[in-house]
Amino acid sequence: MTVLGIESSCDETAVAVVRDGDEVLASVVYSQVPLHRPYGGVVPEVASRAHVEKIRGVAEEALAQAFPGEPDPWAKVEAIAATRGPGLAAALLVGWSFAKGLALALGKPLLAVNHMHAHLWSVRLGRPGLRGAALWPQLGLAVSGGHTAFVDCPAPGRFRLLGQTIDDAAGEAFDKAAKLLGLGYPGGPAVDRLARSAPPEARRAIRFPEGRVSAGHPLPEGWRPELCVSFSGLKTALLTHVRRHPPQGEAEVATICASYQTAIVGALTRRLEAALAGGGYRSLAVGGGVSLNGQLREALGALAERHGVALLLAEPRYCGDNAAMIAGIASAGLAGAGEGALALDVDPSLPI
Repeated sequence: MTVLGIESSCDETAVAVVRDGDEVLASVVYSQVPLHRPYGGVVPEVASRAHVEKIRGVAEEALAQAFPGEPDPWAKVEAIAATRGPGLAAALLVGWSFAKGLALALGKPLLAVNHMHAHLWSVRLGRPGLRGAALWPQLGLAVSGGHTAFVDCPAPGRFRLLGQTIDDAAGEAFDKAAKLLGLGYPGGPAVDRLARSAPPEARRAIRFPEGRVSAGHPLPEGWRPELCVSFSGLKTALLTHVRRHPPQGEAEVATICASYQTAIVGALTRRLEAALAGGGYRSLAVGGGVSLNGQLREALGALAERHGVALLLAEPRYCGDNAAMIAGIASAGLAGAGEGALALDVDPSLPI
């Protein structure tokens, strides 16, 4: 199908048009980073108001790009898809309500998409050569500012959560570190940039905790403790270190960033290592904004090579929140559909 997708789960207002799962005809993203930068993080009320103001214009721009010169571009769209969850409730409501209105006005099917499923599908965007490839069973890692989850994907459209962060997401850990060190928002790129400027030995200069979850910690059924992670202790360790040893100059800040980033990358890759061992996986799919991190990409490449699996990483423009991944998984026929979709509300805690 040719699907128009809408994404508004956090601070990006995005609309895209995708055909048959991977052919991106248009992808438009209005970033709210400048609006949230003064606060050092996303403010839900600011995000939802910006979505309301921008979503129609973003949709019209996406249609114009997808079907240039077409007098009635809406006629080319076969279905409307939108993120139903997880995410910020007020932000989700804007995109989901807009999608419902479009579906009703145009007489098109409404498709409900799980934001986490879409992040794992993002590795397929712009890659029609992967159609029919032997990629399953697949191990997935969705890693972003709001999520860090290890997912078993036995077949296309099937997802089972193996474990995730029990408190903060990896992206949030990066943002909090950047705020503490005065590096600005968003924090991930700033920490990565400084970490790269440090000498190799800086990665092990400071020992930060990995964030293990004990076997006795109460977890939902099916979660594996060795595939869960906690980043709250890591942030506390960073705060303690900075208070005891205030960095003097950019070189010392870079050393802190390198060691801190190494702890996060190590926590992620060691859990992937445990999941890949004996799992019979053919591929490893990693999506989400944190998957842009340079050190993580290096570590993932080495990990995939050791286990003989194909490493699938999204193109940089599809790593952060975007609507192409929403339209992509929906246009592949792997989203919730049917008349019942119109009766659904958003679900900020929608499970994988």
